[in-house]
Amino acid sequence: MEKLFVYGTLQDPDIQKSLVGRIIFGVPARLVNYEKTTINLGGRVYPIVRPTDSGAVTGMVLDVTEQELARFDRYETNAYRRIQAEVDSGITVWVYSE
Repeated sequence: MEKLFVYGTLQDPDIQKSLVGRIIFGVPARLVNYEKTTINLGGRVYPIVRPTDSGAVTGMVLDVTEQELARFDRYETNAYRRIQAEVDSGITVWVYSE
């Protein structure tokens, strides 16, 4: 299983179910040294994170399969980059960033 930190629409059970066919119950976590901002895609505003010297973003860590991660990649489009980061508990996760 892969660890994915989510902080926006991917926390929504309806979005999860539509993308991967199941609801994924996550563990609350904080992404330290990142800040949440927004991105405009097709006239709609979505959250995105970016590195910063201070601050933290709250969200959840989901356990997902490689196939589910690939589906999330397609959903996020090339407007986001999937990178590795570390949450406050020390776990290395994937996260969609600018």
